[in-house]
Order: sequence, then structure tokens, then C-alpha cells
Amino acid sequence: MRGDAGLFDLLKRAIVPAVCMLMMGYFLVAAITGPTGVLSWRGFETEKSELAEDVAARAQEKAALEKQVALLDPRGVDLDMADELVRRNLNVVKPDEVIITLPDKTDETATQ
Repeated sequence: MRGDAGLFDLLKRAIVPAVCMLMMGYFLVAAITGPTGVLSWRGFETEKSELAEDVAARAQEKAALEKQVALLDPRGVDLDMADELVRRNLNVVKPDEVIITLPDKTDETATQ
């Protein structure tokens, strides 16, 4: 009986450190392979660079729109810009005019 009691005491004393080791192992694996772990950093860097490119493109679009808005300021409308917008949006053409359409800048960059 003495041998059984010694084994039981040994298991009783070893259970807390064993559970702690298992928990540490779980957290270590999660820190390496988890969704925000070390192995995911490479994907985050790629996503970060893609988002930075998207931000730069949107900043260019914003600047172009701001320029267009400035040209349509009610205190001093650029007549050429207003005429162009009206003709484009309403499809208004005088009988003696010829329309020559040019490809958009986005079309030119897509074909290159």
C-alpha cells in the first residue's frame, strides 16, 4: 500500500506543473501560428503595402475632384469646365459642332 500512496502523492504534486506546462505550450503555439501570430506578420506587411497603394490612388482621385470642385466654385465658375460638364451630362451639341471622343486616362493605362 505504501507504494500506491507514494505514486498518488507524486501524481498529485505533478498535476499542477503539468497543467501549467500544457497551458504554456498552448499559448506558445497560438503566439506563433495564431491569426495574429508571428507567421501572420508577413501577410500583414503585404496587406499594409496594398492598402498604402490604395490610399495613394484615392488621394490622387481626391485631388482631381477637389480641382474640379474649385473650377465649379459659384463665385468664379470656369466657363469651359461648366460647358464641358453640361455637354457631357446632357448630350447637348450644336448642329455645326463635331464631337471627337478621347479615351479616358484609365483606358490608356490599362492598355499599356
